Amino acid sequence: MEFKWNQDHFTGETEFGEMVVSGDETKGFRPYQMMVGSIAVCSASVLRQVMEKQRLEVTGLTVKADVKRNPDEANRITHIALHYVIQGGELPETKVERAVKLASANCPMARTVEGAVEITETFELNS
Repeated sequence: MEFKWNQDHFTGETEFGEMVVSGDETKGFRPYQMMVGSIAVCSASVLRQVMEKQRLEVTGLTVKADVKRNPDEANRITHIALHYVIQGGELPETKVERAVKLASANCPMARTVEGAVEITETFELNS
């Protein structure tokens, strides 16, 4: 990946298209938003794949991310609380709980920040 500075933001080209990144959210995505979004979407994608392999019928999946940052440490991300809202057919809570734990151990983005950012996960089921 390559990013070029354009006075008040950086742009990068990917196979999908242009990515605009800036410390000013009126000019582009803020770096922390991209990091949290990557972790949230990666975790939810792995969870969906695990549930699919367990033959759990998932018809909808939303992930909400609550972020805590420490202003005394360069405003670094200290904690990300992921909350999954899962819709589907018959979804036994114990199987979903196992799937969440398994997905957590297999998300490359979450594993990358392991030991630096605390990530917690909760879920609710909506039939």
